[in-house]
Amino acid sequence: MTITMFISILTAGSIVSSLLTEAIKQAYRNAGKESSPNIIALINSIVVGGGGTAATYMLLGINWNVNNIICLIGATLAVWIVCMVGFDKVKQSAIQLAGIAENMKEEKKDE
Repeated sequence: MTITMFISILTAGSIVSSLLTEAIKQAYRNAGKESSPNIIALINSIVVGGGGTAATYMLLGINWNVNNIICLIGATLAVWIVCMVGFDKVKQSAIQLAGIAENMKEEKKDE
C-alpha cells in the first residue's frame, strides 16, 4: 500500500464514518436516549475503515499478505482516530509525514 492510497482510504473512510457517527448520535438524541460517541465511532470505523480498505484490496487485486493486513488494521485505527479527533488535524499531520518521507527519499537519491 502506498502513502497516497492510505491517505485516500483515510480521507474517504473518515468522511463517511464521521457523517455516519453524527447521524447515529442524532438518532439517539431524537429517541431521547444517551449514547457513547467514541464507541459509535469505533464501530463505524471498523465497518467503514476496515470494510473500505478490504474492498479496495479486492477491487484493485492487491494481495493479502502480512504487510497489507497490518495496513488494513492501521487504516481502521486511523479512521477511528480521525472520527474522534477531527479530520483537519489528522489530515494535516498525514500530509506533513508524507512530505517528510518524500524528503528522506530525495536525500537518499542525492547521496
